Amino acid sequence: MDSNANGGRSTMVGEMESSLERVRRQLSSTSTRHILQGPLLKRSDTLRKWNERWVILDPATGKMEYKVRRSDTTVRGIIVFDSTSTVTLSPTNFHGLPKYEGCCVYIGTPQKKEYFLCAETPSAARAWVSTLHATQLVLQAHKQAVDSLGGNGSAKLGTVATVVAVANATAIEASKEVEAAMKISLRAALGSTTNKLSKGQLDDLTIMMETLRVKDDELHQLLQDIRARDSTIREITDKLQETAEAAESAASAAHAIDEARRFLSSELERLKQDQENQVELSLLRLRESEEKSKLLAEEREHLLKERDSALQEAQMWRSELGKARGNAVILEAAVVRAEEKARVSAADADMRIKEAVSKLESAAKEKEELLALLDALKSQIQARD
Repeated sequence: MDSNANGGRSTMVGEMESSLERVRRQLSSTSTRHILQGPLLKRSDTLRKWNERWVILDPATGKMEYKVRRSDTTVRGIIVFDSTSTVTLSPTNFHGLPKYEGCCVYIGTPQKKEYFLCAETPSAARAWVSTLHATQLVLQAHKQAVDSLGGNGSAKLGTVATVVAVANATAIEASKEVEAAMKISLRAALGSTTNKLSKGQLDDLTIMMETLRVKDDELHQLLQDIRARDSTIREITDKLQETAEAAESAASAAHAIDEARRFLSSELERLKQDQENQVELSLLRLRESEEKSKLLAEEREHLLKERDSALQEAQMWRSELGKARGNAVILEAAVVRAEEKARVSAADADMRIKEAVSKLESAAKEKEELLALLDALKSQIQARD
């Protein structure tokens, strides 16, 4: 039963997560086309040199991509900003030329990166700033909607549709301003070229005509992009409908999760009661263990006393053994001394015996000499008689 309940809860949680993920994907893909693009002057970070760049704004990600020329396929760089970035029309003329007064745009990103841009006219600069502000609102609404579906906020999904519609309308108006600024720039360039025709050569005129043709193509492409954004708005409407359906699925999944939470609460109460019963049983076993510990402690004390008495007796026997060993050493020393005395006495007796034998031999020799002398005296006496 528990395994089935756990499986059901896992399934509901998985459905909830998949619904939230689908909503996030739909919210993050509400715009797949660039809503505003046009020429801007960008100041380089190192040399602080102003370079003309073709800038493309994407409201879904908050990125501004820029290229050297519109016809380039590779992106030269990206300006990333979000709803907390600083975007303003600067009252200071960063460029320095009088014609760019009121045309400078400042962007400060969360990464502490600063960008300085200049439009062709003040109206174009205001159009860029208003579109960037609208894009910031779109990003903020997307974030709040995702947080709301994830349980971290209270934003409504209808807010996303509103700010996206406002951003697209702002982009359309801004595109008109940018297009007008481009036309003004073309007329200024054409007037400057006409004034210099008398001094220029035929090749210069050809180059200028080609430049005008390219600019006209760019304006035509810009018009096509504006028309394409109308279809983008319709696509956004369809995607918002899908987002609402996904939100309903998420709500049902949330209800299922709430039911699972209630079931888990009852399971927790049951587990708590079981734990209390186990605690009581453990306390009873603990008391029994304490009694057994007391008995074992008493038996240990008795064994320790017996061990101490055995150690004392062993110590006594060790002392007696030491005394016996001392007496044995003394007796061995006495035996050695007696043996030494016996050897000395034997040697002295041998020496005395030898002296006695030598004296006896000397006495025998003297006796023989005396006997011989006596015999000689006797013979002399007899001879005299």
